[in-house]
Amino acid sequence: MTNLLNFIAIAPETLGTMDSTAFTFFIGCMAMMAASAFFFFSMNDFDRKWKTSILVSGLITFIAAVHYWYMRDYYMTTGESPTDFRYVDWILTVPLMCVEFYLILKVAGAKKSMLWKLILLSVVMLVTGYIGEVSDSDNAQIWGLVSGVAYFAIVYEIWLGGAAKLAKEAGGSIQRAHKVLCWFVLVGWAIYPIGYMAGTSGWYDMLGLSVLDMDVWYNIADAINKIGFGLVIYNLALEQSKTE
Repeated sequence: MTNLLNFIAIAPETLGTMDSTAFTFFIGCMAMMAASAFFFFSMNDFDRKWKTSILVSGLITFIAAVHYWYMRDYYMTTGESPTDFRYVDWILTVPLMCVEFYLILKVAGAKKSMLWKLILLSVVMLVTGYIGEVSDSDNAQIWGLVSGVAYFAIVYEIWLGGAAKLAKEAGGSIQRAHKVLCWFVLVGWAIYPIGYMAGTSGWYDMLGLSVLDMDVWYNIADAINKIGFGLVIYNLALEQSKTE
């Protein structure tokens, strides 16, 4: 409890030396904590079949909040990007975001094969991204390409593939929620490749992306995507509960 209070109660002199990157780590952590509390405490407001979706939304933001706590502390102590912590966070939370697609489409007959397909693609996307950033940065372009192919495979599945067809069959609020989540993946997740290019060297140096702060890009993307995903699910559960 003492450590948590020390983390929240930033001393004025520390705040004065905090740069924009550290500030986004702090804001990201507090936002994720607040979102987790909101999702967990609202679970009892919905029908049982929607509780799992709300629970997963809360887990996504809770896992992120814990990692942001450690990432901010690591960055403030070392001044270096907490890349390892970040990928541990993503390898847990991004597959859970894919699970959300399966959960909302179960009413339309979504099968577990679709779920495992999305999870596998997300793992490939993240593992190859990590290799390109950390383990084999000399070949960042190659690993980035593989990661990008996996990402676009996810985009295809949810926009044009089996998931899209199931959403169309379900119609109504489920189809609308699915479409919003699709936009999060297409636009919101696209921020991550920008951060990847900002943090690794390669042909994209000519674009000037290497002068940008990778962690700021990632922090903004995490807050938008993880909290946004949960709010879409919350709104869907609310609409469905009222209808039923």
